[in-house]
Amino acid sequence: MKKSENKILIVDSVHDFLLKGLEKMGFLCIYSPGITRNEIENKIHDCFGIILRSKTRIDSDLINKARKLKFIARIGSGMENIDVRYAEKKGICCINSPEGNRDAVGEHALGLLLSLLKNINKADKEIKKKIWGRKENKGIEVSGKTIGIIGYGNTGNAFAKRLSGFDAKILAYDKYKKKYSDKYVKETNLNTLFSEADVFSIHLPLTNETHYMVDDNFLKKFKKNIYLINTSRGQIVKTDDLVKNLKTGKIRGAALDVLEYESSTFEKLNNTNNKSFKYLINSDKVILTPHIAGQTDESALKHAKVILGKIKREIHFKR
Repeated sequence: MKKSENKILIVDSVHDFLLKGLEKMGFLCIYSPGITRNEIENKIHDCFGIILRSKTRIDSDLINKARKLKFIARIGSGMENIDVRYAEKKGICCINSPEGNRDAVGEHALGLLLSLLKNINKADKEIKKKIWGRKENKGIEVSGKTIGIIGYGNTGNAFAKRLSGFDAKILAYDKYKKKYSDKYVKETNLNTLFSEADVFSIHLPLTNETHYMVDDNFLKKFKKNIYLINTSRGQIVKTDDLVKNLKTGKIRGAALDVLEYESSTFEKLNNTNNKSFKYLINSDKVILTPHIAGQTDESALKHAKVILGKIKREIHFKR
């Protein structure tokens, strides 16, 4: 293997399994999880591959500096921080690992749903204030409800699988798939989902098409007052419109693992002094978690296995 064909720059923390696997394949891993953008620009010119999470943006500028680059590997599902179209135009293979955290996200979405319907978070806070509100925290059963899932990929399927024992009707809509009904969901159209759903769960990537897709106009199309769950990307939901519908009761409750106020790296929140964010953090109808649905000890290893497998199949043996 030539020197220019064996260097892989790793700019975020990864599981040891991935490092050991790449080294066994003969690659030289330049493991630099604390690397800056300027340092990446100086190192990437002779690298065969780059592995990252969300902190680094791989734009056309950086790609043009990577003259030997053959692959970009994103640990995780979202590819919004990579100019995939430009990379592929340059002959660079782009891979990710949505399979790695699908179980974690499916479980988290289920936990959020149960917490919403059973008032678990609200009751916990009240008891810690010595408020014993039994009638006030009466729950709602999942059984008999219709759960609407938009986006039936890895996490949508994982959520549906975990709902399968709850005696609920599970509908799924995916604009880019056909004939995907299975033992967990019934394939449907968007109008049917609007008409029948009691709960609406989002499992979509962030693209130009999905940015602010869930706005006031979208939410008004639901026939029933619904519960909303978002474990995908915060900017898919227009928060001002979500809050508007929480206030009217159109949204009975919302569980959000992601917020539109997240930085591009997902490591902090911006613009937290606005009225909508203040409403969310003070509402008993809202449950918030800090973009952790896919973050588990197990998913870290699964991501590593998925990425390593794809590098072997799609890149290493095709050279």
